[in-house]
Order: sequence, then structure tokens, then C-alpha cells
Amino acid sequence: MAVTISTVVLLLITVAILLRTGYLRFGPALAAALLGFFAASTGIAPTVNSAVSSISSLLAQITA
Repeated sequence: MAVTISTVVLLLITVAILLRTGYLRFGPALAAALLGFFAASTGIAPTVNSAVSSISSLLAQITA
């Protein structure tokens, strides 16, 4: 649960900064899409959640 809340907050900040600066490329579009899936809890949200959890676990193992 803590990873999900942290991810949503990080993505929200990222999207807000990118909107303020006027950039809209693949990275910001992906961040906005992920934010939408997490916030709206659509049917695909569990898949996105598991993918993000897997990536964060992989990154934690690499840095450890």
C-alpha cells in the first residue's frame, strides 16, 4: 500500500511539473496514463500495480 501511495504522489508531482513547463512527450504521457490508472482504479489497475511493484522490487534488488 505504501508503494502505491508513494507512486501516485510521485506521478502527480511529475505530471504537474510537466504541465507547468509545457512539455508533452512520451515520458509525460506515460506518467499521466499511469496516474490515471492508479487514481481511477480501473479494471487494468491491478495489472499496472503488479507491473510497478515488480519493477520497484527489481530496482530494489539491483541497488541492494
